Amino acid sequence: MTSFVRTGGVVVAALAASWALTACGSDDDAGKGSGSDAGSSATPGDGQGSGGGAGTDAAALEGTWVGLTGGKNVTVSITAGKVALVADQAVCQGDVKDMGEVMLALKCTGGADDRTMGAIESVDGKQLVLSWDGGVKDTLTKAAPGKLPTDLPSLPSDLPSDLPSGLPSELPSELP
Repeated sequence: MTSFVRTGGVVVAALAASWALTACGSDDDAGKGSGSDAGSSATPGDGQGSGGGAGTDAAALEGTWVGLTGGKNVTVSITAGKVALVADQAVCQGDVKDMGEVMLALKCTGGADDRTMGAIESVDGKQLVLSWDGGVKDTLTKAAPGKLPTDLPSLPSDLPSDLPSGLPSELPSELP
């Protein structure tokens, strides 16, 4: 149980960090994003005809995708080929893999196995459709990049500049 909580905490922290990175990325600006998504616009047609995302560009998957499947929240975050997924009680992490077609290969905590290998049915910059080997199909929408606050307070100017000296450099090895 402790390792599940610890692993879940690490994945949630990674997911939060990826949201922050998405917010800092200027490459996904509206004007630029639509131009870079032009190559992936043919993917839905390819996916419908072949049943997979053979023409999917892994860069088109970058970002955070959210939605509901079976009334439960699903969040997938993809950054630099790494994937974090939180769905229901499952916390999964893994990689974007090229296996003849772009796939999401994940390992999940707590024995969840319905979202371990995902095929990209379609991605168009606004919507991502994933079919998982466990029979689940997720239709997700790209989350708007968050914005970091710009009006953060500054540190007080009257902070002490001299630190105490003569402190012990070693901690006791035996506790009472």
